[in-house]
Amino acid sequence: MHAVPIMLNRKQWNDVAMRTGPFQRALLKVFLASAACFLLLAASPRASAQSASGHPDWPGKGQLFVGTCYDPVGRSPEQIHRDIAIMKGAGFNLVRMGDLSWYSFEPSEGTFEFAWFDKIMDEMAANGIKVILDIPGLPAPMWLHHKYPGANVVTQNGVMLHAAERYMEDISDPDYRRLATGLADALTKHYAHHPALMAVGYDNEIGNGFMSYSAADRTRFIDWLKAKYGSVEALNKAWATQFWSRELNDWDEIELPYGDGPGPVEPYLDLRRFWSDQTVDALKELDAVRQRNLPDTPAVSNLWPTAGRKGFDYLSSYRDYVSYGAEGFYPGDAVSASLGALMNRGALDTPIWFNEFTAGGGGYYGTKGRSRMWANLGLIDYAQTILAWTFLSQQGGEEQALFGLVDHDNTPSWKVAEFAQIAAEFRKLAALGFPREAKPQVAIAYSFDSAVATNPPGQSNTVRQYFLTPYDTQVQNAFEPFFTDNIDAAIINVGHDSLDRYKLVVVAGDYIMDEKSADAIRRYVESGGTVIMTGYSAKADEHAQWFDTPLPGRLSDVFGLHTNAFYRSDKPLEVMVHGKVRKATDPYYEILELDNAKPYARFLNTPEKSAAVAINRYGKGQAIYLATAAQPSLLGPLLRSLYARLAIERGPQTPPGVYARVVDGRTLYVNTTTEPKSVRIRGTHLGILSGRRYSGSLGLEGYGVELLQ
Repeated sequence: MHAVPIMLNRKQWNDVAMRTGPFQRALLKVFLASAACFLLLAASPRASAQSASGHPDWPGKGQLFVGTCYDPVGRSPEQIHRDIAIMKGAGFNLVRMGDLSWYSFEPSEGTFEFAWFDKIMDEMAANGIKVILDIPGLPAPMWLHHKYPGANVVTQNGVMLHAAERYMEDISDPDYRRLATGLADALTKHYAHHPALMAVGYDNEIGNGFMSYSAADRTRFIDWLKAKYGSVEALNKAWATQFWSRELNDWDEIELPYGDGPGPVEPYLDLRRFWSDQTVDALKELDAVRQRNLPDTPAVSNLWPTAGRKGFDYLSSYRDYVSYGAEGFYPGDAVSASLGALMNRGALDTPIWFNEFTAGGGGYYGTKGRSRMWANLGLIDYAQTILAWTFLSQQGGEEQALFGLVDHDNTPSWKVAEFAQIAAEFRKLAALGFPREAKPQVAIAYSFDSAVATNPPGQSNTVRQYFLTPYDTQVQNAFEPFFTDNIDAAIINVGHDSLDRYKLVVVAGDYIMDEKSADAIRRYVESGGTVIMTGYSAKADEHAQWFDTPLPGRLSDVFGLHTNAFYRSDKPLEVMVHGKVRKATDPYYEILELDNAKPYARFLNTPEKSAAVAINRYGKGQAIYLATAAQPSLLGPLLRSLYARLAIERGPQTPPGVYARVVDGRTLYVNTTTEPKSVRIRGTHLGILSGRRYSGSLGLEGYGVELLQ
């Protein structure tokens, strides 16, 4: 590493000063002077990009990256020069570019224009700023939609839609797929040896697109069904077509299920699986291009697998196209934000990159200190990178009222200074064990199939009525006690990731229990693991049909019980746990008939007074069943009763809303609330971020953070 002076030359300063007021100029001087006190991170050589095998030697290991998402399209050379000067002055060492810009690279089919982008890449390199090159396969340019109408989305009512907004592409269309892959090939070849290149990303926010219902889509769906089921007879059985005279005589009678309803769950689940496979296949094709042209450059894509419009099964497929997890980070609350981030990490041992990161938030213009707080909470969630969305406030388009770091008149806002502070602090933290490495001892199951099957379209569907607490909420409820106790938890698909590395696995409201997942749970418990399963779980098989065997299906013997009756209490359920009455929020409960299992806690105010929690020894391990929905008021005490027995180490004690982790002997505290908080500590400690000494207690202001020596 070597010292690099962080300053603007006179011309650059005059350019900025001409576009700013006195307050902004003073603020700019402050953050430039502050940033000049630190070393810029040396540009790390691109390490070999590992497949998602959890290899610890990830690119940029031992570094933290702070920067922004930058769209230079339409900016003059002078503006770009000034923009990069602001980035450098703020201490940014990474930017993400290229996303949403297909037309600018390929204004007509096969005609590629890179010279304009070459100059920007060169200037980034000259200023010590690395680049994530985002392959802009979404959205497609208008010439593609016009020339290849098969790429246009068709509604379930047969209406072809023009590309009126982002992500209105039929990504299963072979012409679209061919052209998107061709763009990726051209870009990766052209920039393969550019010194600024750090990583590549694919198809910004893929998953947030639309399902399509064209005749060609129907043909592709039928071909997919043929490959999956092999015969119409097998399909009839999987879709339960014997009900209400829905039997199929041949493949030609199949129509695309309605994504917006009506219709039963079984074909709808396969429809969503089909589109998930189309998404995954598109990502695999792009990653094949990377492996061919950029084998030493990692894939760090801004994906959106839980998008409501379509989504895809990320946790069963990410190892095929992800070097390490990334996402756009737009938090609402700490628990759900962290859960979402960890879902994109899966079972990887590598860090998370926030390819888009909240810049202010909390209103159009934002709240001071908010981004800094979330950046530090991101460190708790294994973050290595935060890139503000966005550098420029957009004057038009779909996000014109969303303020970036630089205002609409090109004036640097206070957010530039805040991200400069984050960059300066992250340079300190990079030498103190961040991004942090930790292998979670507990895991929480998440199933794309259960998420889809428990929320089918159509008002008449009884599955939706069955679930009082939505599946995604139950997964979050299982995560919340661990997060509150400052314990790391992995979010995994139990049928696709090894369970052996975890001391405890929680399966919360997992309605669909396919054979592969059931076998994994069985083997895990048999070999000594501990599983907690909650009510609503293992009711239906991989075809979304209820089991005709004792419930929980495929696992009744593992849990040593069976249940076929469930009720809804007319008052809050009460359960005695460790001598204290705990009240539930979901009135659903199941009557457990215990075979080999032993009762651990009972319902106090139900007519049956049946077991609320039962424990069964199976093989070398134990299977625990909670006979109601996953909810923190019941799961929290149950989990905490297992920590000592399973040697699960609880994290630092913190008041509500404050989260902490110990990293290399130091403790990072983050107050996610707007209220001051006091944390009890032992002895006297130096605050590395503030330079203050604390004795007996640590005072954190609203959104306050501190690292105690």
